[in-house]
Amino acid sequence: MKNLKTIAIALFVAAAGISVNAQTKKIDVKASTIKWVGKKVTGEHSGTVNFKEGSLVFKGKKLAGGNFTVDMTSLTSTDLTGEYQGKLNGHLKADDFFGTDKFPTSKLVFKTIGAKSTDVYTVTADLTIKGITKPVTFDITVKGNTATTAFKVDRTKYDIKYGSGSFFDGLGDKTINDEFELAVALKF
Repeated sequence: MKNLKTIAIALFVAAAGISVNAQTKKIDVKASTIKWVGKKVTGEHSGTVNFKEGSLVFKGKKLAGGNFTVDMTSLTSTDLTGEYQGKLNGHLKADDFFGTDKFPTSKLVFKTIGAKSTDVYTVTADLTIKGITKPVTFDITVKGNTATTAFKVDRTKYDIKYGSGSFFDGLGDKTINDEFELAVALKF
């Protein structure tokens, strides 16, 4: 019986030590940004989408986790104005693209993190768009109370095939690249 109590106390202390070592830092959703660029044969469009919530987890000074929710209804182009901006925003939010009525949020959850160099980590995360979850890998730089990353996402893996030359023939100069680019700046 004493051995069971000793083991239980040791496990409790060990578990408490693990949770004490981890520190979760919530991001400032107003100061953190996500910029996107989508390219096509005849040019590109760019814009922003906002965070709904998110946090990074640290063990000591080392990045140990992350979890983010993006408000897809905030998706907007910044390279257009007026009527043309409204048309593009409406199309991006429609079922052809992100279907924001059915899927108002997207999620990114860090799964594995490896140190690449000082302040730089290689992260593999689960990215969920339109209810479809696929892994993505990217490098993230953490300095002080900021973190930055840039990576590409293959939209066709999330059933966003509109204008894709990989799925449709004869699109010519209407072809839209399968990958879109994200540049993320976090403040916490």
